[in-house]
Amino acid sequence: MHGTGTHFTDRTDAGRRLAARVGHLGGADTVVVALPRGGVPVAAEVAAALGAPLDICVIRKLGVPYQPELGMGAIGEDGVRVLNEQVIRLAGVGDDQLAAVERRERTELERRARRYRGGRPPTDLRGRTVIVVDDGVATGSTARAACRIVRARGAARVVLAVPVAPADWTERLSEVADELVCVGTPSPFFAIGEFYGDFAQTGDEEVLRLLAEAAGGRRAPGPVDVDRELVLRAAGVRLAGRLTVPAAPSGIVLFAHGSGSGRRSPRNRHVARYLNRSGLATLLFDLLTEAEEPDRRKVFDVGLLGDRLTAVAEELGRLEETRGLPLGLFGASTGAAAALHTAAALGPAVGAVVSRGGRPDLAGPDVLGRVSAPTLLVVGGLDTTVIDLNRRARARLHCVSELAVVPGAGHLFEEPGTLDQVAELAGAWFLRHLPPLGTAQDPVSRAP
Repeated sequence: MHGTGTHFTDRTDAGRRLAARVGHLGGADTVVVALPRGGVPVAAEVAAALGAPLDICVIRKLGVPYQPELGMGAIGEDGVRVLNEQVIRLAGVGDDQLAAVERRERTELERRARRYRGGRPPTDLRGRTVIVVDDGVATGSTARAACRIVRARGAARVVLAVPVAPADWTERLSEVADELVCVGTPSPFFAIGEFYGDFAQTGDEEVLRLLAEAAGGRRAPGPVDVDRELVLRAAGVRLAGRLTVPAAPSGIVLFAHGSGSGRRSPRNRHVARYLNRSGLATLLFDLLTEAEEPDRRKVFDVGLLGDRLTAVAEELGRLEETRGLPLGLFGASTGAAAALHTAAALGPAVGAVVSRGGRPDLAGPDVLGRVSAPTLLVVGGLDTTVIDLNRRARARLHCVSELAVVPGAGHLFEEPGTLDQVAELAGAWFLRHLPPLGTAQDPVSRAP
């Protein structure tokens, strides 16, 4: 690898390419151990290729308080703690700050370990070759902690395998592993994510699914039947989108994002992947063209956004892959108001609506009063202003509705685990309220 271009499509692609580098390690005594969450999709491919069992080693990075992406150490199961004294010193992190970060991360580590293991003990590693897998190495703190844990659990041979790492990674980590395997060591190296086309956060549900499939001796099935880019005409403009359709979908969810690229939004893509795994098709697309995105007036022009969303919804009824599927709408930011605008325009043709951190109030009292689709408003617990705006908007809805507040979440749901909760809430809402295939449902057309 050279330069800073994209080298892996996603973690699955990275895992397949890494698996090709560790074929010599296959054997009855080999175990693959993943670092959740991002390392699990990579490790699942490695374990499947080797026919080896898959387990996890829960590690939490200790990020510098004012720059969380910069690791100053890591903690892991069995009380393991690794500190990067140089980073701590250069960042000026005091003992109290370090202790506060460690307490917070220890709480999350224990939560994840309980959920992922479900009361099951770790795989017996005594006398075995253990391949520790993550989606990449940056500072190396988490990898170092994981290697120490599996060594302490009795591994006879420890192999650290990652898709991408800095050029000097062997100098930093050769002391904790018997063998180091990497697909590429590009230079310059700034962050793991720059070498992935899709580096969206891996959710708890995906981790649980992959672990269950590995425990059952099954490869993960192909996730979708259709996954393609497309261009849709709406209200005189051409809008780019990405259509994903799993096998035997039970409905389709149309995403509405009021600003920036809706189809590239990592949060929308995270939720969409969860919905795909739940058997729902998704269409992520851009309500504004690239030329229009900088114009803040258009970002808040709910009538414009709603008309375009409605036109796209009508177009879905003509596409072969989505014709006849029950329709749900997922809106974020001003896209939530656009989704309600479309729900009011299309009436019974819209089966359910979900808003994530949205501004449903911008739809206006008249539109809100005409929405008939069951509507879920999801807001972060720390987003107090938007909570109030959602409460006021909900009071004007005459349909079935709920307001779900995710504790500890800000406006963008960037806090650990909060976006997973959004995905789970949305999936449950759509599966509950979208009409089953074959039941009476009005075609996608404008309501009078």
